[in-house]
Amino acid sequence: MTALPQGAQIAALIPHQGRMCLLDAVLACDAQHIRCRASSHRAADHPLRTPQGLLAPVAIEYAAQAMALHGALNAKPGVQGRPGFLASARGVKLHVPRLDDVAGDLLVSVEHLAGDERQALYRFAVHDDGGRALVDGRATVVLDTPLQP
Repeated sequence: MTALPQGAQIAALIPHQGRMCLLDAVLACDAQHIRCRASSHRAADHPLRTPQGLLAPVAIEYAAQAMALHGALNAKPGVQGRPGFLASARGVKLHVPRLDDVAGDLLVSVEHLAGDERQALYRFAVHDDGGRALVDGRATVVLDTPLQP
């Protein structure tokens, strides 16, 4: 991987499109970790915003998109990233009630802890650009599971 993806390049790698593609840029990526930057939490028309604001559990979606991006960037050459579904989020700690009042960018870090061809376990943390913890936890992603109508 030469240049780290940004903007439309990220949208081309994950299933989230349009305003639902929440990440702006990849800051660092290796086989175990990815760190991304996002500013969409401040948008008044954020697709996950409620009348009460952008609630902190939405950070799990930011982390899930970083996990999808990590999988796509670490796929073997010639192999397209495999679709996955968030199966569980555990040990989630909400250090703030809302994300829309965070003035700076969000920094989304995920670490691949374990997995095989069917699932992946990640640890995630979302901080503000000053290093303040916002949300953290673990998530399990199930891969290649077809959706049933």
